[in-house]
Amino acid sequence: MNKTTWALLSAALVLSGCQQKEVAATVVQPMLQPTDRADIYQDYLHRDIRDDIFYFVLPDRFYNGNSSNDNGSTTQQISAGGLDLTHPRGFHGGDINGIEQKLDYLQNLGITAIWMTPLLRNKAIQSDGIAHHGYWIVDFTEIDPHFGSNADLKQLINAAHQRGIKVFFDIITNHTADVIKYQECHQASGEFIAPNIHCEYKSLDQLAKGDSYTPFVPAGQAEVKVPSWLNDPRFYHNQGDSTFKGESSLNGDFNGLDDLNTADPEVLAGMIEIYQNLIKEFKPDGFRIDTVKHVDLSFWQTFSPQIVNFAKAQGIPQFHVFGEVYDPDPKVLSLYTTAGKLPSVLDFAFQQTAADIFYRKKSPLLAQQLFAQDALYQDSDSQADLLMTFLGNHDMGRTGYFINQAAPTMSAEDKLQRSILSHAFMFLSRGIPVIYYGDEQGFTGDGNDIHAREDMFASQVASYNDNTLLGTKATTADDNFNSNHPLYQAIAQLSDLRKQHILLRRGEYQERFYQADNDIFAFARVDAVSGAEMLVVFNTAEQAQTMNLTVQGKSYRLLTSWPQPIKATSNADKSATALTVTLPRLSYAIYTKA
Repeated sequence: MNKTTWALLSAALVLSGCQQKEVAATVVQPMLQPTDRADIYQDYLHRDIRDDIFYFVLPDRFYNGNSSNDNGSTTQQISAGGLDLTHPRGFHGGDINGIEQKLDYLQNLGITAIWMTPLLRNKAIQSDGIAHHGYWIVDFTEIDPHFGSNADLKQLINAAHQRGIKVFFDIITNHTADVIKYQECHQASGEFIAPNIHCEYKSLDQLAKGDSYTPFVPAGQAEVKVPSWLNDPRFYHNQGDSTFKGESSLNGDFNGLDDLNTADPEVLAGMIEIYQNLIKEFKPDGFRIDTVKHVDLSFWQTFSPQIVNFAKAQGIPQFHVFGEVYDPDPKVLSLYTTAGKLPSVLDFAFQQTAADIFYRKKSPLLAQQLFAQDALYQDSDSQADLLMTFLGNHDMGRTGYFINQAAPTMSAEDKLQRSILSHAFMFLSRGIPVIYYGDEQGFTGDGNDIHAREDMFASQVASYNDNTLLGTKATTADDNFNSNHPLYQAIAQLSDLRKQHILLRRGEYQERFYQADNDIFAFARVDAVSGAEMLVVFNTAEQAQTMNLTVQGKSYRLLTSWPQPIKATSNADKSATALTVTLPRLSYAIYTKA
């Protein structure tokens, strides 16, 4: 990628219509040579996870490759129905076949790993919604018929692997679908006894005093869960709905879902067996684990190493596990990568920092403070550059939404530019970038949860279709697989840049320039052995900014800049003591050490 490429991309902004635990092997692998690039991006099986670029997608909202499965099961009533193309909570028809049919689209974006929301068979309809997301599992052995079949998933994995693309499963150990009810607040049918709308949490102290719920399973549902041991209420906490505070965060039902007692050795053994069987059958490349902080820490200390070791024994040497710990505090996140023995977690701290700096116009000192805590993640099988970095997701909302919330009157051009700039920050920082599906098409959404789960294919949801997207005159009422969209093009360029330069994937983070009351900041990605270095400079201000960096005799040359070529300021004289960089508004530049 050169200056001309970036200049063309800049022009596209105007033309687009925006005028409106065997992981230790991963950690210690040496730097690659540039000639290794082609091989690693074809060899998915042995590729270091830090070389990957993730795409996170809800299959139901991506592409409908087989309309015959839109209504789910024809034999299991609990997994049937829920198709509602006009409602944001309904099934919309996307499936596994649809993802396979769009592999070209993903590959051209630069994607090397696909993470899909859970695919296992769900209770399709519950009192609070419809299982388009896949998190209400009743059968841990087969694919939900709304998404396809076990054979369809194997076919997708094979097709992706032939392109060098990995496939990751989203898994759940905290809960199963809402089947168990309580006599104290439910009718025999399972409906609430009025005026109840939930079952109040009962604490451990209450239980010790004999104040507990009486669990039961409504008629006809006693054997709906697979494996069969999951049907026994004794394996669940049965303490009512979580308040997401204190002990209820571990022991309460997550919005009514049946909360497994993960401290029970039989539950631990059963869950390990479930996911070992899925590895054996499908040979995925790793797991994203849901609701990690709502599960006993001791569970992860056994589960994670056993799963990784089992995958390695099945011939998957780089199997990667990362957890969802929904918390922006590195001290909380790192607890699970160290004491909890998870190789990695989703970096919610990075997400908050990126949003604060690039959308809410807060000080870049927040990035300095974030990266200063990276040592918290360091142990024998985890470190900061294994963290999964992201800008938005299906629970909290989208990049475009955060930008709109922070600056609703900002120009369309600046909203687009801030989105691209934040994606660049994700691609150029330490960690493994995760793109949330639709962000590359400028989706904005109306908030979190179902309001951030738009259809990529032509949508019939009115609340989606009235949104103004970033970088295009299209809406979600249109098919949105536009490879000419400026965000798609920008991410494809960043993907290529990251693939070209090993330092951007595995280089050690070192801070270079952070200053109070200055919106220009810089950090380096460094190979501590060879001394090779790439210097990354961002300007998040709406006017030009200048940085004077002490370089102690190092010399630098400009590699690339965005959104337009800048006049390179180079200190080719190795006797120079400073490097001066002036960047235009909302831009970045990358320098290499000469």
